[in-house]
Amino acid sequence: MANKLKPLQIGSLEIKVPIIQGGMGVAVSTASLASAVANCGGAGTIASVGLGFSAGISEKEFMKASREGLAQEIRKSKTLTPGVVGVNILVALNNYEDLVRTAAVEKADFIASGAGLPLKLPEFTVGSAIKLFPIVSSPRAAGIIIKTWKNRYNRFPDAIIVEGPMAGGHLGFSFDEMQTMDEYSLERLVSDVLKITSEYEQEYNVVIPVIAAGGIFTGKDIANFIRLGASAVQMATRFVATFECSIHEKFKKLYVEAKEEDTVIIKSPVGMPGRSLKTDFVKRMEEGKREAVRCKYRCLRTCDPVKTPYCIAKALLNAVSGDIDNAVVFAGSNVFRIKNIVSVKELMDELTAEAAEELDKQQLSF
Repeated sequence: MANKLKPLQIGSLEIKVPIIQGGMGVAVSTASLASAVANCGGAGTIASVGLGFSAGISEKEFMKASREGLAQEIRKSKTLTPGVVGVNILVALNNYEDLVRTAAVEKADFIASGAGLPLKLPEFTVGSAIKLFPIVSSPRAAGIIIKTWKNRYNRFPDAIIVEGPMAGGHLGFSFDEMQTMDEYSLERLVSDVLKITSEYEQEYNVVIPVIAAGGIFTGKDIANFIRLGASAVQMATRFVATFECSIHEKFKKLYVEAKEEDTVIIKSPVGMPGRSLKTDFVKRMEEGKREAVRCKYRCLRTCDPVKTPYCIAKALLNAVSGDIDNAVVFAGSNVFRIKNIVSVKELMDELTAEAAEELDKQQLSF
C-alpha cells in the first residue's frame, strides 16, 4: 500500500505504529498485554492503580505494595519486549507522586496521567528521560497544563492525549455534559486542542503531538483522526478481548456478548462519571443499595469511606477475578461491536491494514 501509517516520534522515543493501548485498571492492562502491543510496534500501557491491593494490609503497607507491584510489572515488561511500554497513573490517587517516581526510576518509556490535572507531574520526574503525556478532555485543560508546565518547569508535554466522552471507565466530563455529547465529540475536541498546541509549537519551536482517544474502534477511525491532525490514537476496549489480556474469561465473555443497550453511565465513588456494562452489581447500586466500606487503603483522594456507597477498587478487582455479579466492568461505547476474542497481533494487523487502506482512499479523493 502506498500510504503507510507514520511512526510517532517523540524525541528519541519512536512508536513505530501510532496506536497506543490505553491503561485499564484495576489490573486489566498489565505487563502481558502491554508487552504484546509493544511487540507489534504500538505502545503498551500498564495501569498502575490497584497493584498493591491485598486483604489485611495497612495503609502504609498498601503504599509499599503498590510501589513494588508497579516496579515488578515494568520490569516484567522489559523481559517480554524491547518495544515501548509506559504507565498510566491517576492524579486522583493518594500515592500519585510515589507511583510517578517509581515509573521514572524503573525507566518506563512514558507516563500517561489523567483523572485530574497533572500540573505537578514534571516535578516528580526531574532528571529522568521519561516522556510525559497528560490526558485531557477539554481544550481548556490542555491550555492550563501547557501554560503551567512552561511557567513552572520550562518544559512542554511530550504529547497530549485527548479523551472524548465515548471512552470506557472514568470520564472527564460532568453528568450534565454527558447528556449533550455532540458538543463534546472527539473530533471537535481534537481540533480545538490542535489549535492550542499549534500556537505553542509556532511560538516556541516545539512539537506537541496530539493523541486521539475514546470510542475509536476501527482502522477507518484511526485514519480519520490522522487526517484530522492527530499523530496517533489511543485504544483500550478492543484490547480487553485479546488472549494476552490477563483477566478472567468471564470478563472477556461479557464483552463479546454485550449489546448496545448494555452500557450505562454510573456515578463512581471517584467523583466522576464512568461508562460500565450493566452488571447485577451496577443494577443494585442504581437502585440505591449500599455496601459496607471498611477501607484501610485510602487509595483515592476523593473517596470518603463513610459516605461512599461501595468501594470502586474492590468492584473492579471482582471483575478481573471473574466475580461478575459483584463487579463494575468498565467498557467503551463500542464494546457491543466486539464479536470474538483474538490475539493482539491479529488485532494490530487488522487495524493497521484498515487504516492504511483508508488513508490511501482519502489521498486518492483529493
